[in-house]
Amino acid sequence: MQNDFESAASPSTATVGEPLRLSRRLFVLAAPAILTTACTTAGGGSGSYGTVTEGRVTLPAMDTSGVNPRWLRQTVAYSGSEAPGTVVVRPSERHLYFVTGRGTAIRYGVGVGRQGALWHGRAVIGRKGSWPNWTPTANMIRYDPRNARYAGGMPGGINNPLGARALYLHRGGRDTMYRLHGTNVPSSIGTAVSSGCIRLFNHDIIDLHDRVRIGTPVVVLAG
Repeated sequence: MQNDFESAASPSTATVGEPLRLSRRLFVLAAPAILTTACTTAGGGSGSYGTVTEGRVTLPAMDTSGVNPRWLRQTVAYSGSEAPGTVVVRPSERHLYFVTGRGTAIRYGVGVGRQGALWHGRAVIGRKGSWPNWTPTANMIRYDPRNARYAGGMPGGINNPLGARALYLHRGGRDTMYRLHGTNVPSSIGTAVSSGCIRLFNHDIIDLHDRVRIGTPVVVLAG
């Protein structure tokens, strides 16, 4: 599978002070379990999507008033057999689950890129990146020559396509080239996008990044 994102942790000096509002413009870049949502508990709101300052990088508060609640982080009923601490990705549903107990999980809305729809199976989190660097692939540069200016890598920060965090899936000790990461285009959550793997709101990938560890099992369902 062609990897659209090659990254390494690299802090940014970008700062943004205004609340983040959903853009209508998409940035051009880029086993089964039974899941139910009969009972939900809202996990969004200002407490979950407020301003986050990390060093010289400030992630502004996200205005969630215009977001479909199904894409916001929340606790839901879960009837799958996966053990607590497992990440379950369901691309066709545009959701990612972090199993918190027998019968419950935290659900996150996701955007699914081309690579995110192609690969499925079991893996583990082999690496975690904070404000990762982004390097476009040759295919991405051919598709949009403007990406050539980042051939040497784009530093991490608010404007970086990988967003605030990236989780790298490995299998058998090798990188699968499948990533769970943030996004600088929050309006892409809940949609199919042109490239990339699985993207979450920046606030949500920070939350997930803090919950998982190296070696956390991940199940990516087909479709």
